Amino acid sequence: MSISRDERPRTRTDLAWAISVGGIGVVLFTAALVFTWYFAATLLLIFTGMLLGVGLNALTNALGRRVHLPHAIRLAIVCIVLAALLAGVAYLGGATIAEQASVLSKTIKSQISNVRSFLENHGIDTSVFDLGNASPATSSEDSTAPVPSPAPHGGLPGGAGALASSGGAIVSQTFKVLLGAISAVGNIFIVLFLGLAFAAQPSVYHDGLLFLAPAKHRSRVTLIIDRISETLERWLIAQIVVMIAVGLVTWIGLAIIGIPGSFILGIQAGLLAFIPTVGAIIAGVVVVLASLASGWVAALSAFLLFMGVHAMESYVLTPILQRQALDIPPATLFAFQILLGVVFGIWGLALALPLVAIAKVMIDHFKTYEAPPLAEAA
Repeated sequence: MSISRDERPRTRTDLAWAISVGGIGVVLFTAALVFTWYFAATLLLIFTGMLLGVGLNALTNALGRRVHLPHAIRLAIVCIVLAALLAGVAYLGGATIAEQASVLSKTIKSQISNVRSFLENHGIDTSVFDLGNASPATSSEDSTAPVPSPAPHGGLPGGAGALASSGGAIVSQTFKVLLGAISAVGNIFIVLFLGLAFAAQPSVYHDGLLFLAPAKHRSRVTLIIDRISETLERWLIAQIVVMIAVGLVTWIGLAIIGIPGSFILGIQAGLLAFIPTVGAIIAGVVVVLASLASGWVAALSAFLLFMGVHAMESYVLTPILQRQALDIPPATLFAFQILLGVVFGIWGLALALPLVAIAKVMIDHFKTYEAPPLAEAA
């Protein structure tokens, strides 16, 4: 009887401790979800900088296998070469890119109007595509509204009031455009700074992550971090090769077909190749819409070219270059792309693949880590 009395308080203490730890865990997990939700844009921006750092570090390590120089010098060489390539593209094709981008924008808008007119002539309602735009019915109703009475004595005349109102609208729109440009430039600067900082001292941030882990789990955390870093490095290098190949083949193919703006279309196809599945679909739609201005034969040829490029990317380049980097089922990846795109917007859509790759590496590690004890127990 004395033993059971001694064990009873200990059991109650263990139960209370387990409930407390579980409650604290639930609260911390909920707080982490709320924090991630409200600061998703900032976290994804930081993750983009980390990806850039991983890519620069991969190129630096690849150069180190050819040239035995200090890490800082190799990183400087990589950055100078990349900056020179970007400057050369901007210098040689800057005017062409700007001109073709302007023409392409007008062509796309014109073809969208033509497609809508074609659908409406065949009895298909296209009002669902009027997102955020005033409908013709609204404008016609506004035209029948009573004319405002003249300004009272002492106020601005009608013409001056309209001029002041339009001037205020112009200033407001200019201010919004200026803020958008500053925000975009600021985001680019943040990504570049983080990427260079991570690539300049990768061991510092690697050791810092290990320091946050408990001492008894640091060997396990080290293995996970190294696998994630290796996976992202291989994927980024393979993705750069795929993007360059898609851009070049699209540009040359559209130029042979005779599609105006083939250079800018090749650039956008190469950039959108960074986003699997969804990026290829968007690039194909843009290419076909831009080709409609040259006739149905050119549009059909551009569509066949897009299908060939997409097949080359999906069934040749990606399996060869990324068979050792990633092995994610297409349906799983597409589902996560849609989910992250709906929740986090364009950032979630663009970064879905590396995020899923990180999750897969962690899941595979824990599965293999737990496999031997289970086998021994069996």
